[in-house]
Amino acid sequence: MKRSRINEIMAGAEDMVRHYGFVLPPFANWSPNEFKANKPIASRVIEGRCGWDITDYGQGRFDQMGLFLFTLRNGSLADLQRGGGMCYAEKLLISRQDQLSPMHTHVIKAEDIINRGGATLVVELYGSDDKGNWAADRGGLVHCDGIERPYKPGDKLKLAPGESVTLMPGDWHAFWGEGGDVLIGEVSTVNDDVTDNVFREPIGRFADIEEDVAPTHLLVSDYDKWL
Repeated sequence: MKRSRINEIMAGAEDMVRHYGFVLPPFANWSPNEFKANKPIASRVIEGRCGWDITDYGQGRFDQMGLFLFTLRNGSLADLQRGGGMCYAEKLLISRQDQLSPMHTHVIKAEDIINRGGATLVVELYGSDDKGNWAADRGGLVHCDGIERPYKPGDKLKLAPGESVTLMPGDWHAFWGEGGDVLIGEVSTVNDDVTDNVFREPIGRFADIEEDVAPTHLLVSDYDKWL
């Protein structure tokens, strides 16, 4: 993805976030130089990979396959493993109309996916085989706002604003906006986007960046290089 395109997506996303009554934290507004200057006091932000995350999954077709994310807070895997401390994470996402977030599951993370506003969020579901792999013939059971919802392989949940689904490791899922763009909330156990995403197809988690202009803000995938 071109950096100029990423800068445009950031600006538009922040407008949508504010439209539905959410405000991003102060570090969202830091320039790259401000991030560098604040590095000594921002270890929790950097180590937790909190911040801007825009991906086309390495496919170069953001409008068809992509996702905007902003990680607001993220705990530590060490706390999760010992069962105490900051064991949670929270994100805001934007799924555009008919923009696919491809089929995947997680090894560790359990998550609530919440329609925070906009159009309908469609979540396509499949179960796992005995080894945890995607299974074309397996369904499962999820909870929608605490209510049991059995699903058959390929079932598509349609979540209106205010509705949510809880997904556990082994619940394979893809999602997109139907009828318009959707602001999504994600509340989960500790998030690790580097190692905990398992995609059905061999694709990447992060975008390859073409630096045609300077970044307005750093992406979480920029931290290792820029900081």
